[in-house]
Amino acid sequence: MVGGEAQGEERISRREFLKLMAAAGTVLSFTPFIDWGKFMPRAASGRIERTAVELPDGTQANVKTFPANHAETVIYPKTGDRVLDQEPFRVWKVVRLPEEMGGARNDASAFRCYSDVCLHLWCLWNYFPQENKKRGECPCHGSIYDMRTGVAIAGPAFFQSPPANLLPKLDLEVDSDGYLWILPPTFSLDKNGIIGFGRFEKGVNA
Repeated sequence: MVGGEAQGEERISRREFLKLMAAAGTVLSFTPFIDWGKFMPRAASGRIERTAVELPDGTQANVKTFPANHAETVIYPKTGDRVLDQEPFRVWKVVRLPEEMGGARNDASAFRCYSDVCLHLWCLWNYFPQENKKRGECPCHGSIYDMRTGVAIAGPAFFQSPPANLLPKLDLEVDSDGYLWILPPTFSLDKNGIIGFGRFEKGVNA
């Protein structure tokens, strides 16, 4: 009898374990589609101003010194709080395209600024300037992004349906002295995208 009770308890524990695994699987299946843009701090639309593209060394990016086929990590929006500014959804990649992709131009069209959060499971992707790559690639699961458009072209993010296959993007402006500025964004599907979700392809300025 004791043995039967022990087997019954074992069966119950296994059943509970399987239920827990099923619940966890369900949560993981839907997390890429959470509207994380709602968690991005933003000012009232009437008070948003353009922001300098501040490089890690504290200087402002300039077309005269920012090389082609190169990327830098920037924080936006920057709060000045060291902890808050380390949040993944504040991390962006500013990329100057390779020369053959338009990076030789000395205006905003030579640059892209994408959310650094991979659209699959939110690792931070890297830019690879090597001759056989020249693309964004996630080190966790191998999602690959076309830097001209922000569209996933390989890996798990490629198989996600629009708009979840397209990196959110900030619009840039270059002033008369060559300095780069971030224009006031609108985090919606058909404008600058939604952080952690992507946006519709029609919103891309390729």
